[in-house]
Amino acid sequence: MKWCRFQIEQRVRYGVVEDDRVTEVTGSPLADYTVTDRQHLLSEVKLLPPIVPPMLYAAGPNYRGHVEGMAKRRGAEPTYPERPEPNFRSVHALIGTEENIVVPRDCSGAVQPEGQLAVVIGKRARRVAKEEALDYVFGYSIGNDISQRVWQANDRTMFRGKNCDTFKPFGPWIVTGLEPTQFRIIVRHNGSVWQDFSSADQIWDTAAWIQELSGYTTLHPGDVLWMGTEGADGDMVPGDVIEVEISGIGILRNRVVPED
Repeated sequence: MKWCRFQIEQRVRYGVVEDDRVTEVTGSPLADYTVTDRQHLLSEVKLLPPIVPPMLYAAGPNYRGHVEGMAKRRGAEPTYPERPEPNFRSVHALIGTEENIVVPRDCSGAVQPEGQLAVVIGKRARRVAKEEALDYVFGYSIGNDISQRVWQANDRTMFRGKNCDTFKPFGPWIVTGLEPTQFRIIVRHNGSVWQDFSSADQIWDTAAWIQELSGYTTLHPGDVLWMGTEGADGDMVPGDVIEVEISGIGILRNRVVPED
């Protein structure tokens, strides 16, 4: 099933996507809901982030290529994590597909993409065994963990480097019933492929991350975990278009613009 969250006129609704149409749903896909008879063309609605999570977790360095690429940027030797170590991202930075990534006027003028698999939790999880962890997943989507590397390197925290308004594109929808171990993830910059990798190359897979997280904090329905990226992609500047495509899910597309 393919779930979206959309706006039409002044109304925000969940919907079920089939081909080029979306059918309105009352209630929540994570709880009780009713599929209505109201349909719209996808071209007639604005797709929003498919859910606003109570918590947005980021897996951080979860691919060897990203660890090595970031170390090269710093001119240092790569240091690989010894266990899953999640970070947090601001839900206020979320935007939907086709919305603009805004580059703050007081930064160096370039930002970097990180195309990632997004895992949406479907039910309360606490101290979950790895063998049962995927039972707690509602579905999968796409995230782009936009980063400003100068701020990320120099600030004491990643507040500016990762969490400025519009720095978290998310969407276009959530797809249920998928197997997370063999997704193909492609990042395109102005139509050129910057990254082409597989979720099979993760250092720790989805089940391992859910086991680790739930061992220390309760995961709640709607929480989202972004699963990391493979490389350390190049700079994006205003005027660029970035796409993240994941097999079986779709394409998340955003344009980069300067702050007014």
